[in-house]
Amino acid sequence: MAAPRPLMDRAERIQPAAYWELLMNLTRREVKGRYSQSLFGLTWAIAQPLATMVVFTLVFARMANLSENGVPYPVFVYAALVPWFFFLNSVNSGTMSLIQYRNIVTKTYFPREIIPLAQVCSRLLDLGAAAALVAVMMAYYGVSVTRWLLLVPPLFVLLFAFTVAVTLLTSAVNVFYRDVSPVVQIGLQLWLYVTPIAYSFSRVPARWQGWIAINPLSGIIEAFRSAIVYGREPDWALLTLSSVLTTVTLIGAFTLFKRLDKYFADVI
Repeated sequence: MAAPRPLMDRAERIQPAAYWELLMNLTRREVKGRYSQSLFGLTWAIAQPLATMVVFTLVFARMANLSENGVPYPVFVYAALVPWFFFLNSVNSGTMSLIQYRNIVTKTYFPREIIPLAQVCSRLLDLGAAAALVAVMMAYYGVSVTRWLLLVPPLFVLLFAFTVAVTLLTSAVNVFYRDVSPVVQIGLQLWLYVTPIAYSFSRVPARWQGWIAINPLSGIIEAFRSAIVYGREPDWALLTLSSVLTTVTLIGAFTLFKRLDKYFADVI
């Protein structure tokens, strides 16, 4: 009688096609689970940034002119809220993802980063629905489109990379310390106000601009707004800093995730 095959302490290599198939299956599962019993479905993806835009417009637009070049404040703030809520919702759900999938984490070996990555991918549908309203608002307010709109795809890649980086980091640490999730939620609430969403980066006092600039989302969201709403080139120095910080964060988060990966099944 042959001896049983010993369990491995790490995932076997899988083919890219199999990796992709597993990622898509988990993504579809998340999307179906989120909307299968939802009365309003994708409407929630629009309602969330739209409601925040209304609040910001009522509060901030009356206090000071926080936009530039005569751009209507609702368009100004909503264009920034769309990428922000993609980041916010992805990190919120991704932080708990490994805990929610504990059954398969403890029973089989596979690249566990697929689980938080699927959480981020499942939010792409929400992002698309919310982004569609940006086009409607721009048409309503007569905001023209320029060639700088071509910068949106690489900016999205940068946003996606940073979102994945933070989600990998929080999901991995949350396996060992379950109070990470509420800390992340509080941190995200504060993060909103240190990101130039309700205000423009140029409106930040000079003594605080350095602190706002080291937030990678600052350069990303400012660049989105420049390309879409203002129709002009972004602040390249700010965007370059965000790109470098995003790359470093992604490499560091993935490295940490893979080092902790082998302990997930025992701790979770």
